[in-house]
Amino acid sequence: MVDLDRLQAVARAAVLAGGEELRGRYRTEDVDGAYGPYDVTTAADAAAEARMLPVVRSAFPHHAVFAEESGEFAGTEPYRWIIDPLDGTNNFAVGLATFGTSIAVLREGEPVLAVVHRPATAETYVARRGGGVRYEGDPATVDDGPDHDLSAATVATIVGRNVPRDRELDRRARHVREALDATVKRVISSWAPTVHSTSFARGRLRGLVQFHPDEEERAVTELFAAEAGASTRRDGPLYVAATDEETLASLWDAVDGAS
Repeated sequence: MVDLDRLQAVARAAVLAGGEELRGRYRTEDVDGAYGPYDVTTAADAAAEARMLPVVRSAFPHHAVFAEESGEFAGTEPYRWIIDPLDGTNNFAVGLATFGTSIAVLREGEPVLAVVHRPATAETYVARRGGGVRYEGDPATVDDGPDHDLSAATVATIVGRNVPRDRELDRRARHVREALDATVKRVISSWAPTVHSTSFARGRLRGLVQFHPDEEERAVTELFAAEAGASTRRDGPLYVAATDEETLASLWDAVDGAS
C-alpha cells in the first residue's frame, strides 16, 4: 500500500503545476477553444493536463489514470487517479474566477485522497480518507461557516454533463432547482463542482445537491463532504450533503419528490 503522504505530495505538485498554467492563461485572457451548446473545451484544459499528467505518471507509472483530456491509462496496482485539469471551464472562458485543478485518488474503487487548487486565489484544499479536510494546511469542517437560518442560506446544485442532453433528466433537474429555490435564499448552478465542494467543506455553502454527477467530480465532492463532517444522503443518482442533520432533512424533503 502506498503511503498517503506520498500520494498527497504528488497530487499537490500536479494540481499546482496545472494551476500555474491556468493562472497565466487566465490573466492573459487566453480562452481559445471549442464552444458547443452543452460544453466548452479550451486550449487551457489540454495545456494544464500536459503539466499535470507527467507528474503523476512519472511518480506512479503502474497506477491507472483517467485524465479528462487524454483518457484512460491502464495500471497493474489497485490505485486509479482521476485528473481534472480545468474544472469550471465555462467560468474560466467568460472571466469568472471560480475554476480549479483537481485530482482524486481511488484505491480499489474507493476515494482515499482529493486535492483541489484554486488558481485565481492561490488556495489549496486536501481531503484524506479518515484524515479530514485541510485548507492551506489548517483543518476545515462544515461547522466553520456562519450559522444562518436555512431561508438565508446558499446551496449549490451539480448535474452531470449529459443531463441537459436528455429531455427527461433535464426536466427533473429543473424541478430540483425550483424546489430548492423555494427553500433557501440562493441556489448556485455549479459549473465547477470540485471548487464548490471546497467552499462547502469550510461551511461557506450550507449544502450540495448532486443529480447524475460526472465521475471525475463525484469522487472529489463526496470525499470532501464526508471528511468535512457533512451529513449526507443518497438515493440512486440523487445525493445531498448538508452542514447538519436538520438542514439535510429540509433539503432532502425539498428535492426528493422533485427528482
